[in-house]
Amino acid sequence: EYKSHWVYGQPANLAETEYPMGYVKLEQKGLYRQLSWAVSQLSLGYYGWRAGILSTLPFSDGTVLRISPGLNAGSAGLQYLFAQLYNKADWVSALYGNESFPILMEKMYGNPFVRAASIEPLYSPELIQPKLELPFVPGRVWAFTGGPHSAWGPDGAMAALDFAPPSSHPGCVDNPEWVVAMAPGMIVRAENGAVIQDLDGDNRENTGWNIFYMHIATKDRVAVGTRVETGDPIGHASCEGGVSSGTHTHVARKYNGEWILADGPLPFNMSGYIAHNGIKVYDGTLTKGDTIVIRDENGGVESHVSIPKAKQ
Repeated sequence: EYKSHWVYGQPANLAETEYPMGYVKLEQKGLYRQLSWAVSQLSLGYYGWRAGILSTLPFSDGTVLRISPGLNAGSAGLQYLFAQLYNKADWVSALYGNESFPILMEKMYGNPFVRAASIEPLYSPELIQPKLELPFVPGRVWAFTGGPHSAWGPDGAMAALDFAPPSSHPGCVDNPEWVVAMAPGMIVRAENGAVIQDLDGDNRENTGWNIFYMHIATKDRVAVGTRVETGDPIGHASCEGGVSSGTHTHVARKYNGEWILADGPLPFNMSGYIAHNGIKVYDGTLTKGDTIVIRDENGGVESHVSIPKAKQ
């Protein structure tokens, strides 16, 4: 509505019709691509601020503005999005002027700051990760093939890790090894390669802790409504659901609907193995005491990790 008047009015010209978010690039033509682009920018701003890697906003006119340290991640994400659309002077007007986006937002949805105050913080400084185990059967050796990378989409939060089962065949092939539940909980979604497990018992994936398992094959996949315990079968690793060059599973955590960074204030901890970022996306390590597991997309021995079998 703010950029192209699609809600209360009508687009004023062809540009507003074909590029409703105001990002005029031929490859981003149409509502779906425009919204996808905007979501990516919000995600870059939101999680970049969360990770501490985004502290300034560069503008097309060459100027740079430091983001106020008092902002929450949502406001930082919105500021980042608008910085992709405006020079600094127009950005100030769009966010702080007499006909700004926040004024329109309040008109449509009520005061956003009042609403934010009613739910913040999304997670408190006292929050701790529940106990999680590695997502495979004890005694079986899997490969750590993906260090911290996007949980969803090309520009998502660096919240996900990848593990591949033992196999003598590369690429996308069926594999009998089980991906297993990392904690007790309820399965609330299972479709298109994705399985969501709710850990807090309210059967909602936008509140409390949730585990996201991706690339889970349709065959033998756990059903929605199933209560699982730690170590119960979720399904088999595959290439289903999204882009994949080889059989593996992709796991990530959410809390109150927010992806939790794999290497952040609440690092991914599975069976005592702690995730760490590498020099670039997908690189990284898992450490447990003196043990260091190094990510290797080809499943080399340095990437091997396992959980000891329970003593009989």
